[in-house]
Amino acid sequence: MSDALLIVEGLAKAYGGVAAVRDVSFALSAGEMLALIGPNGAGKTTCFNMLNGQIVPDRGAVTFDGRRIDGLAPQQSCRLGVGRTFQITATFASMTVRENVQLALIAHHRRLRSMFVRSRDLYVDEASALLTRVGMEEQAQRGCGVLAYGDVKRVELAIALANAPRLLLMDEPTAGMAPKERSALMALTASLARNDGVAVLFTEHDMDAVFTHADRIIVLNRGRVIATGAPAAVRADPQVREVYLGTSALSGESAHA
Repeated sequence: MSDALLIVEGLAKAYGGVAAVRDVSFALSAGEMLALIGPNGAGKTTCFNMLNGQIVPDRGAVTFDGRRIDGLAPQQSCRLGVGRTFQITATFASMTVRENVQLALIAHHRRLRSMFVRSRDLYVDEASALLTRVGMEEQAQRGCGVLAYGDVKRVELAIALANAPRLLLMDEPTAGMAPKERSALMALTASLARNDGVAVLFTEHDMDAVFTHADRIIVLNRGRVIATGAPAAVRADPQVREVYLGTSALSGESAHA
């Protein structure tokens, strides 16, 4: 764990006496793709929300680049280099693709109150470069409201990258996408992780995406970690087979929880 960018130790959260997350610990290094999977209600989203400050843990510690971040507000974590994408996309439908990314860049550079420059003239080249990276530059002038869902997901990724994250939390990044779109988005994310050294933690129900792109996998069940390791080891774990994967995923097909 000495070279880990993110260290999670003993994370716990309960609601009304019901434990949503129980003593979760793991580490994540720069350039690594780590998948957090499990059946519905396993505690994945609660865990994510504690990592980026939307929920304060009852117990445990979250250390990012040597600094404790548990309890920090999301905007504070973002300033430190923690980015996040959500299961439900969060773009401005009335704005163009490029304007959405420009707005993210303006916020990142703390120029939301610039009075003497029109926002549409700020960070045009930087926005174009990010859109090129995610394969959306040709659609830069289109409104986000008319895009196909998979393209909106790519724009959301560009928005997340506008904040120059060193850690990227992706909650169900391929939800609602067609199979080819899922594969393309996850391949793009894996490329960004390895080329830029971004640490990526993602939740995902598509087992093809998980076992193809994750370097390691953590499996949660009822708030606890029941397995962790390389994809092959997790696929072969008897407890994981019993509580989550089932026969379809073991035979190479996608499983959904």
